[in-house]
Amino acid sequence: MTIKGVLFDFSGTLFRIEPTESWLRAVAGELGVPLADGELARAAAGLERAGAMPGGAVPVTVPAHLAELWANRDRSAEQHRAAYTGAAREVALPDPRLYDALYERHMTPEAWRPYGDAAEVLAGLRERGMRVAVVSNIGWDLRPVFRAHGLDAYVDAYVLSYEHGVQKPDPRLFALACEALGLDPRDTLMVGDDRRADGGAAALGCALHFVDHLPADRRPDALRPVLGLLG
Repeated sequence: MTIKGVLFDFSGTLFRIEPTESWLRAVAGELGVPLADGELARAAAGLERAGAMPGGAVPVTVPAHLAELWANRDRSAEQHRAAYTGAAREVALPDPRLYDALYERHMTPEAWRPYGDAAEVLAGLRERGMRVAVVSNIGWDLRPVFRAHGLDAYVDAYVLSYEHGVQKPDPRLFALACEALGLDPRDTLMVGDDRRADGGAAALGCALHFVDHLPADRRPDALRPVLGLLG
């Protein structure tokens, strides 16, 4: 097998969402909602337990009334918003405007930080003539995040679950990415942080490489081995 293209997951692989307290603090500040440090910390901890921040912690438990929606949340923009705002509403916050504003905040480039080696690796792939696609379970258009952080020029195609009504690990989403790159799946490498979701690419014959879903400051160079896998 000769690798001719690389498929990347987005959240937890190329980019990391901001910490939950920063997320809540930014939105509360924009809305003028006062939150003392203790109240902020308690609310942020509750949101983390609920899994209310896309790209953040997974929920400790999913309430029964959200279970079906949660399982299919990445199939459409509407389901994604409803699932995450529904999870957030399991936590008592001092102003009801916060729930929708938190969801809006997570879609902004300011809420995301590229991993320290993402630009280096993407540029290295471009220099080697590799085709690159981003394959993400998501409910909104992440292209502005890549543009704002100067990484869009390295991506040839974006295949986003909500745009196709298909979510990983369904092999169809990876097949769409390979088709967009004009490559046989057996000539591609899938790089992700979720062994179940991203591992779905193996059904097509894609090679796999996994990284750990860690904060950016704790994972400075986990993507660099990708360049060594190209042969």
